Amino acid sequence: MAAQSPIMNVMIKAAEKAARSLLRDFGEVEQLQVSQKGPGDFVSAADKRSEQIIFEELQRAHPKYCFLMEESGAVEGENKDYCWIIDPLDGTTNFLHGIPHWAISIALQVKGEIMFGLVYDPVKDEMFTAEKNGGAFIHRNKRLRVSGRRDAMLSMAISGAPRHAVKSQEQFAKEYKAMQTTGISLRRMGAAALDLAYVAAGRAEVFWERSLKPWDVAAGMLIVREAGGFIAEIDNDKNDPLKTGNIIASNSGLFEQSKKVLRSCNK
Repeated sequence: MAAQSPIMNVMIKAAEKAARSLLRDFGEVEQLQVSQKGPGDFVSAADKRSEQIIFEELQRAHPKYCFLMEESGAVEGENKDYCWIIDPLDGTTNFLHGIPHWAISIALQVKGEIMFGLVYDPVKDEMFTAEKNGGAFIHRNKRLRVSGRRDAMLSMAISGAPRHAVKSQEQFAKEYKAMQTTGISLRRMGAAALDLAYVAAGRAEVFWERSLKPWDVAAGMLIVREAGGFIAEIDNDKNDPLKTGNIIASNSGLFEQSKKVLRSCNK
C-alpha cells in the first residue's frame, strides 16, 4: 500500500492511543493475579477506557457516523450510512489472566458493507489492516496472503469453545471431533479478531466459531478476504456470518473441505 487513506489513518491513530492505555493496564494484571478479589473489575475498567478512547478519536474525526461497540452498544449518528464497529479489547479472558493474545478491532461499515478493517495486537505491535479492494497488510506496508497449504495434515485450525449453553457446547464437541478426524492441528486461542488475522497472515489455515458478535469479526472478515481467503456462514452460504455470528474462514485449499466437515455435524 503506497499510502494509507485518511480513514485508515484515523483508525490507526485511535487504535494506537487505546493500545497505550491497555498496555499499561496489562502490566498491572500480573500483580493483581495474587489478590483475593482478582483482576476482574480492573480489566472491565480497562476495556471501557479503551472503548472511550477509540470512540472519542473516531467521533472527533467523523462526528456524524454511527457506532456499534461491545461495551456501550449502538450509538446513533446523523449519517446512518456509516457505522464504526468496535471491540476495544478482544480476548478479554486472555488479558484477565495475563496471556498476551488479545487485540483491538475496528471496522467501518458503509451502507451495510465492511469497507475498512483493523486488528491491532499491542503486545507484539502487529497491525493488520485492510481496505475493500485494496489488499490486506501487516505493519502498514507488508502485503498479507493466506497460506497455500492444501493438506489438512500439514495445516492448523483455530476455533473458539462456548462457555455456557449446553447445546452450543455439544455442537462444538461434534465439530471439534469431526475436524480432528481430518488430521488438522487444532488450537483454541481465545481472540476471534486476532485469530482471523492469523488466517489472513498464513499462520493458520482455518478458523471457525459460532455465536460471535459483529465487533468480534467485522474487521477480521475483511482482512481475510483481502488477503485472498474465503469467508462463509457455517451452516448456509446464503446466510451472512456478520448477522448470524457463525463463521468459517479459510484459504482456498481447505475452505470447501472444512465447510463440508462442519456441515456434516448438523445431520
